[in-house]
Amino acid sequence: MFDWIGFDADDTLWENEAYYQSGRQLLRRMMQTYDPPDGSQAADAPSARVDARLDEVEIANLPCFGYGAMAYALSMIEAAIDVTSGRVSAADIGQLVQVARQIILAEVELFEHTETALRALAPHYPLLLVTKGDLQHQLSKVDRSGLRGYFRHVEVVTDKTTAIYESLLGRLGVAPQRFVMVGNSLRSDILPVLELGGWAVYVPARVGWSHEHAELPPQLRGRFCEIEHLGQLPEALQRLQQQA
Repeated sequence: MFDWIGFDADDTLWENEAYYQSGRQLLRRMMQTYDPPDGSQAADAPSARVDARLDEVEIANLPCFGYGAMAYALSMIEAAIDVTSGRVSAADIGQLVQVARQIILAEVELFEHTETALRALAPHYPLLLVTKGDLQHQLSKVDRSGLRGYFRHVEVVTDKTTAIYESLLGRLGVAPQRFVMVGNSLRSDILPVLELGGWAVYVPARVGWSHEHAELPPQLRGRFCEIEHLGQLPEALQRLQQQA
């Protein structure tokens, strides 16, 4: 029997990455409007190059800015400056700032089966919501989602690492072997918990960020299962409990 069940929020309980992908599409279109600095006729900013540069900038900026909409906007601005060799206009930078505002103000769209699964589990388990990103934005989404009442504890963290999960579970008095994490990111939700000796249920996101991909070592797969949607979660938990 598990003592606690943890849930990721973004792209596990509700839509998130799609809004960031919309910003990426805007950046691609915007960069195509700038002529090459050398005057050549070739397209200045193929989508793949813009995406690659944005990925590089985002990863490099994580130690300074962390995760979230404002960090994303700053990285898009930096990528635009790089791709255009400093020629990006103030008006276009303003559009990129608007991307962050739109993400922050976006309606919280729950995935199908989210509330049904939480309603079924909450009477039997203490539920933990652990999410990373900007504190104010993440707590706002939790409140606007209408789901806060299902969770015994809500935690917003700067990142999801083995050390952070270990600290969080220690404060809650939960042994990793009695904890199962449900999430869409192998890197952030699944692998760190398995490395601690916990259990995990992977719900692949419809739209994902390449940074969140990871490979699971074969020796950890025995405490892990994958489902298509949260409607399958109760059955998946039963399977894991039989193995525990």
